[in-house]
Amino acid sequence: MTLLADLTLKSRLFRIFLSVLSGILLSLPWLGFSSWFLFISLVPLFWLQNFFIENRAGYKGVVFWSHCFLAFFIWNGLSTWWIAYATFAGAVMAIVVNSFLMSLVWWLGYAAKLHLNKKSSWLAFAVFWISFEFFHFHWDIEWPWLNLGNGFANSIRIIQWYEYTGILGGTLWVIIINILVYKILEGIREIIPVKVLRMKIIWLLLSLAIPVGLSLFLYLNYDEVKDPLNTVIVQPNIDPYSESYDSRAEMEKLEKFLSLAGESSDEGTELVVGPETLFERYYEWQHGRFALNFHYNQLLGWLMNYPEAEMIFGASTSKIYPGEEAASPTSRNSKGVIYDVFNSAVFVGRDGADQLYHKSVLVVGVEKMPFKKYLGFLSDLVFNLGGTTGSLGVQEEPSNFILKDGRSVAPAVCYESVFGEYIGRSVKKGAGVIVIITNDGWWRNTPGYKQHMSFARLRAVETRRSIIRAANTGISCFINQKGDVLKQTGWWEEAAISGSVNYNSAITFYVKYGDYIARISLLISVLFIFLIIFKRVKASDHRG
Repeated sequence: MTLLADLTLKSRLFRIFLSVLSGILLSLPWLGFSSWFLFISLVPLFWLQNFFIENRAGYKGVVFWSHCFLAFFIWNGLSTWWIAYATFAGAVMAIVVNSFLMSLVWWLGYAAKLHLNKKSSWLAFAVFWISFEFFHFHWDIEWPWLNLGNGFANSIRIIQWYEYTGILGGTLWVIIINILVYKILEGIREIIPVKVLRMKIIWLLLSLAIPVGLSLFLYLNYDEVKDPLNTVIVQPNIDPYSESYDSRAEMEKLEKFLSLAGESSDEGTELVVGPETLFERYYEWQHGRFALNFHYNQLLGWLMNYPEAEMIFGASTSKIYPGEEAASPTSRNSKGVIYDVFNSAVFVGRDGADQLYHKSVLVVGVEKMPFKKYLGFLSDLVFNLGGTTGSLGVQEEPSNFILKDGRSVAPAVCYESVFGEYIGRSVKKGAGVIVIITNDGWWRNTPGYKQHMSFARLRAVETRRSIIRAANTGISCFINQKGDVLKQTGWWEEAAISGSVNYNSAITFYVKYGDYIARISLLISVLFIFLIIFKRVKASDHRG
C-alpha cells in the first residue's frame, strides 16, 4: 500500500489534483457550503508535504511551494473573485499576494519538517499559520477575510466558545483536526497496529466532540438579560455604480431615507440606523459646521416627530486645518485649503448635539495607500469608492456613541466588522450593542456581501453583543448575542425593518484578553525560526 501511494504521488497530474482539491475544499465554506469541509481541507497538502520531504533528493523545496501556491490561488480566487467588480487590479493583487503569503507559511512548515522532530514540526506549522493570520490584522495591507476561523460564520451553534478564543481558536481547531485526520490516513497507509490506529481515531472524535458539545451547551444555556433597544434599520438600496453626487441626488437620498424610516418608526423607536456613506458630499459635512448643513437640519427636524428617537448614519465628512503644522499625514491641499476626508458614522442625539466616529480600518487600494511613507507618489492612483482620491483620514482609537439614557453603542463602518479584536476594544470601553453600517452594493449579487454579513455573527459571539447591521443594498439585519439572525432584509430592495435587541454590559474572556492565542503563537514562532536557522547552519557546517 505504501508503494502504491508513492507511485501515485509520483504522478505530476495526481499531485496537481491534490492541490486543486485542497483549494476547492478550503473555498466551500466561503461559497455557502458546510463549514465541516474545513476539517479535511488541508489533508491533501499534508500528503504532498510528506511526499516531497521523503523524496527531497529528487525535488527542490520550491516544487512543494508551487503546489501550495496553486491550492491557495484557487481558494483565494473562488472565494474573493467578486472584488473585481469594484477594482479588477485590486482583485488580482489580493488574490496573488495572499496566495503567495499563504504558500510561504507552508514553505516554513516544510522547513520545520526538515529540521525538527515530528511533534515539534506540527506545532511549528500551527503557530506559523496562526501568526500569519494575526499579521493580516495588523500590517498595512490588512486582509483577514480568509482566516480559517471565519469559515464557521454560518455555523455559529458549534463555535459558541469563540467568546473565549475569538476566530483564531477556530483556526487552531481546523489545523488540529486536519493533522489528526492526516495521521489516521498515514497510519492506514503505513499499516500501523490496530490499537495505535484506534487511539488516533479516538483522539479525532474527542477533538470534534468536545468543542461541539461545549458549544451546544453554551448555546442552549445562554440567556440574554432583557434590556431592549428599539431600532429601525433603513436600507435605501442606492446603486453605487449609477448614483450621482450633486445636490439634487443628495436631496433625493435624504427624502428616500426619511420616507422609509417613517414607515417603520413609531413613538417607541429609540434608534434609527442608516447605511454607510448615505451622504457623500464631504465638503457639506464639515466638522463643527453641521448646524449649517441643510440635510442635517432636516434629519434633526424629522427626529422631533418621534419623542424617543436618535439616529446613526454614514457620511463622508471633512475637517479643515488652520495650517500644515496641525494637519494629519493623510491631509490634502487644494488651493491652499488643508483638509482631511473621512468615512464617518454620524450620531444625531435628542438635544441636537452630534457625535462623530471616523472609520479607522480602511480598505487597501480604495480608501488608503499602503506604505504611504514609501509609496506616497502613487497616491493619485488610489481610487476611493466614495469618489475621492488619496488616503482617507482615520482616528487613532475606536470610540462609542452615547445615547440619551447613557447607554453606549459601538459604531463599526463596513470592513471594520471583520476585525474581532478591534471591535472588542470598543466593547471594552463600555459598548453594550454594536452598530455596523456598510455599503455592500459594490460587490453586486455575489458571495461577497453574504460573507461580509456572516462575519458579523462571529462578532456577536465573540463579544456577546447584539448587532444592528444597516446595509445600503443588503443584507440589513438584527443579530442576537448568540449570533442568530433575528430579522433581515433581502438583497437589492428598498426596505426598513424594526426590531428590538438587548443591551449587554458583561465582558467576555475574548474581549478582555483579545487575540492572546496569536500572541503566544508569535512568541513560539520566533523561537522555532531561530531553532530552524540554528539547525540548518549546524547541518551546513557538518557537510562542510
